Amino acid sequence: MGEKNPENDVSAAVKKKKEIVIDLESFGETLYHQMEQGEFPWIKMPSRSTENIYYNPELRQYVLGERKVKRSTRNIRHIRPFTQLVWTAFFAHQLSHQRKTSTLRDVYYSAQAYNMSFKDQSESDNVITDLETVIGFAREDFNIFPEERSAIFGDLTIEYTVPGYEGRQMNMTSHPDGLMIGPALTYSEFVKTSADKVIAIEKGGLFTRFIEENVHKKFNALLVLTAGQAPRATRHFIRRLNKELALPVYILTDGDPWGMHIAMVIISGSANAAHLRGLTTPDAKWSGVWATDIVDYKLPTDPLTEVDMKRLQELQRDSRYKDEIWQREIKTFMKIRKKAEQEAFSRYGLTYIVDEYLPAKLEESA
Repeated sequence: MGEKNPENDVSAAVKKKKEIVIDLESFGETLYHQMEQGEFPWIKMPSRSTENIYYNPELRQYVLGERKVKRSTRNIRHIRPFTQLVWTAFFAHQLSHQRKTSTLRDVYYSAQAYNMSFKDQSESDNVITDLETVIGFAREDFNIFPEERSAIFGDLTIEYTVPGYEGRQMNMTSHPDGLMIGPALTYSEFVKTSADKVIAIEKGGLFTRFIEENVHKKFNALLVLTAGQAPRATRHFIRRLNKELALPVYILTDGDPWGMHIAMVIISGSANAAHLRGLTTPDAKWSGVWATDIVDYKLPTDPLTEVDMKRLQELQRDSRYKDEIWQREIKTFMKIRKKAEQEAFSRYGLTYIVDEYLPAKLEESA
């Protein structure tokens, strides 16, 4: 792929940041006017209850329904979460306006400087999600990120947009361990790439092996480490690679129900993020490790636990897994009652997964 002019993308990113600041200020002004008129301040937001979450086959992801919930300071039980929500909006506005970033953990501790109390980080994380539903933007858009743990490696040149680094370019082969997909990389602009595909990899060991074996050159690919369940910023980044650069995405996970779900969340999202768009890559392909691979390649295995079997039953009923390939693999897992890790291919030698398995799976998934 040739060079890509990022000018339009830069202006779109700047416009989006301005919209976020405006929406946060509008939220505050609404509450102010309510109090000015003698009302107890209140807010309505989409309900995130399981009864209001459904799978939309047209969008190919979970979405929220029409049900709303009202949170009002007239109700004494609502005062604490309402106050937490207002403070979180204030903090998000500071981050956006000053072009600074924060982690989910840092938000939890920062609240203490304002005498705002959260009983634990899960409570503050939940309020941040409430704010997402109120203003319609993801937490990453107002500069709140999880801890970085995923990475990318391959021939992709990006241009940074963060303060102090604007205009500076970096190629994703510049570090032998790959580059972490953090805030600066997530919102960078794509300049050019020679890659024609993305390979998303669940495990760090295989990611490192692929770098050592020059998979990015042999298969003309960008390698993305998800490090287990891909963080939302990483899912957004994978989607950008697919949509903006037209790169097909292939996902490699462990051969178990949890690996299947890691792939499906990249493809169609999660119930926890049903209120958001822009995190899914519906045309991405789960390329393995399949249950049928365990049989065909005679891989070393561990027995499926009762928890694993219960999870398979849940996936079998999930409408996202209705297509033939998913149902076939679920039934095979149930039949053999075994699971295998990506590293199991090392029984045939350290390079077997690159020399034999990967080219066969890419051809099969194409």
